[in-house]
Amino acid sequence: MQRQPLRQAKTIDNVFNSAYWHLGQQDFTINEIRTKLERKTENQEWIDIVLAKLIENEYLKNDFDFAVRYCEVAFNNELGKGAIRRKLQLRGIPVTDIDTAIEQVMDEQKVDAFEMATSRLLSKFDNFYGTNKEKVYTQMTTKGFSRVEIDHALSQHPERETLRSKLAVKADKVDLTTEIIKLFNKGKGETLILQELKQRLIDVSDFENTVYKLTLSEDVDFYQSCKKELAKKRYDLSDYKGKSKAYAYLSRKGFGSDEIKEAMNPDDD
Repeated sequence: MQRQPLRQAKTIDNVFNSAYWHLGQQDFTINEIRTKLERKTENQEWIDIVLAKLIENEYLKNDFDFAVRYCEVAFNNELGKGAIRRKLQLRGIPVTDIDTAIEQVMDEQKVDAFEMATSRLLSKFDNFYGTNKEKVYTQMTTKGFSRVEIDHALSQHPERETLRSKLAVKADKVDLTTEIIKLFNKGKGETLILQELKQRLIDVSDFENTVYKLTLSEDVDFYQSCKKELAKKRYDLSDYKGKSKAYAYLSRKGFGSDEIKEAMNPDDD
């Protein structure tokens, strides 16, 4: 939706009133107020006079003083350096002023970033059920804390053992039998299936027993699967080089040596 044009100022008093109204809502930087006043009038002389008077009467802070005040409030609200720096840059404050202000306020208020990160984490999470490691790191990073500060905060949390990765949370919902059959149907051998399940943090403590049961029920047959995978290729098994390539391929697919030998030498006793 297109923004309605503002009623243009007819006198410099109109420009003053507009500035006072905006500053009554919240603190603004000099550039932010200038931008707002430029929507009110094209008369740059009026704008310069108004800004100078506002600064003189301390209604408007210079960039450094604005950054200092912002840092004081932000640190009291447990906002980390990263977020402060990012937000002030978006508001047009020079980086040198930002960094100097952060350093000054941290020194004056004796701000310890590690303690602040710990305090914020404890206040936001009694435990980590219902969330995951990735979400916690994202939330804390958004609030301006570094990876090192977040790691420290987590190490101090009494319920840190309840924090698990997204992958681990997902793995809890997996049915081992279903996953083995699914991977088997994709032509993967037992070794590769086990490897992939481990990578996905799925509990494989009952893997061998499950595979044994599936073999007895004929839901999986790695010997037949190995033969099918080999049949998809056109290796020359009468040639040593061809046999080596076939063996290497089937090994990468996760099949064992007995399964590979039977697939390559079906007529052997």
